[in-house]
Amino acid sequence: MKKLSVGILTGLLSLAASAAQDRYHPEHLFIKMKEGQKLVKSELIQSSKNIIGSIYLVNTQNLEKLEAELSQNAEIEYVEKDYYAGKAEMPKLEPLDPISFQMKSLMESNFTQFNDPSVNKLWAFSDKGMDVTAAYASLPNRTPKEIIVAVVDTGVDHKHEDLRDVMWVNDGEIPGNNKDDDGNGYIDDIHGINTLVRDANGNATMNTMASHWHGTHVAGTIAATQNNGIGIAGVANNVKIMAIRTVPDNADELDSDIVEGFRYAAKMGAKIINCSFGKKKNEGGMIVRDVINEIGRKYNVLVIASAGNDSMGPWSWANNDTTPKFPASFDSPNLLVVASTDSGGNLSSFSNIGPQTVDVAAPGGNIYSTINNNKYSSASGTSMASPNTSGVAAMILGYYPSLKTTQLKRILMDSVTKASPYEGRMTSQGRVNLKRALENAKRRR
Repeated sequence: MKKLSVGILTGLLSLAASAAQDRYHPEHLFIKMKEGQKLVKSELIQSSKNIIGSIYLVNTQNLEKLEAELSQNAEIEYVEKDYYAGKAEMPKLEPLDPISFQMKSLMESNFTQFNDPSVNKLWAFSDKGMDVTAAYASLPNRTPKEIIVAVVDTGVDHKHEDLRDVMWVNDGEIPGNNKDDDGNGYIDDIHGINTLVRDANGNATMNTMASHWHGTHVAGTIAATQNNGIGIAGVANNVKIMAIRTVPDNADELDSDIVEGFRYAAKMGAKIINCSFGKKKNEGGMIVRDVINEIGRKYNVLVIASAGNDSMGPWSWANNDTTPKFPASFDSPNLLVVASTDSGGNLSSFSNIGPQTVDVAAPGGNIYSTINNNKYSSASGTSMASPNTSGVAAMILGYYPSLKTTQLKRILMDSVTKASPYEGRMTSQGRVNLKRALENAKRRR
């Protein structure tokens, strides 16, 4: 599948002017060395951090001079500034669509395996969604492997009644002792890291608690505790949620925060990374793409990203092939990009498309899930379609853990429910289907 070497916006609507998109950290420079070369030396480099492979982030007090000095160095593949995403307005919570309740009587009989009282609000579980209930009625007769899914977002409310039992816990750390017990470079990283708040040494800190509801909503869709008699059920029953807080409440994340979050998640065992964030402009940089490629190659990680919400369908569809979004339009074998569908099985009117750069569709319209402080609400966006897909991917990988990233991606794409609204608008021309994907994975093992 051919993709452009450029990327996506996710569930965030940019308010920044074009000029504001060119903002960058005044003391950061990415350096990618050519294969086999060590980090170049310069008096202008004050400190450095290896991101992954031959990719480094250095600190300098004279960014422009250092960039000019290194740009002609034959040992360097490229240098790149550390750009901000641009300030943006986050999605809004919304009332539950009455159409969902019209499906209630039809769907209740299919929910006998769940005792969560609001599970019938999850239209994504139906055959107009991802066939989740049908899949659970015929799961393989064995316990799936636990899969860590990293939610790179605004943080997660790890105290939420429907999430506290599915949060990833770093067993190598002793909570609250202010020490890096496991020697991974982070102090008290119990549920993940927060790259937005750094200590005196510039290291990411441990408070991943959400201040905005977005990351908590994403986490609940993936893995809210099933059959605990409260709230909802997540798509997957075999997931631990790793919280990576990298997206500010105004969405103005740095590329360095994103790639550090990716690296941390991969090194600490996450096999799926959910990206319900992004930007419209890439400034020509490839650092995020190259890190995605590296964690796929080294750690076998699948990155699942939302396609963006710029369309006004059916009159005008925003096409990521011609107007790229970041990171979705990046050319990466371990990146899966997701459009959004509604409860009628149609493409959501706001969803971006891309015959070459968008891979699959999944439920993203009026999705009911967890939000902060033990509450629940609905929201719409490709930000919601991405975690639905992440939950399906985690289930497949749990039952078939020997799958490589590229195999898992192919199974998800080959198992879609095809329909006319998706024809010519995404590579697979269909929406994700858990039941079919499990059957497909069984045949391919």
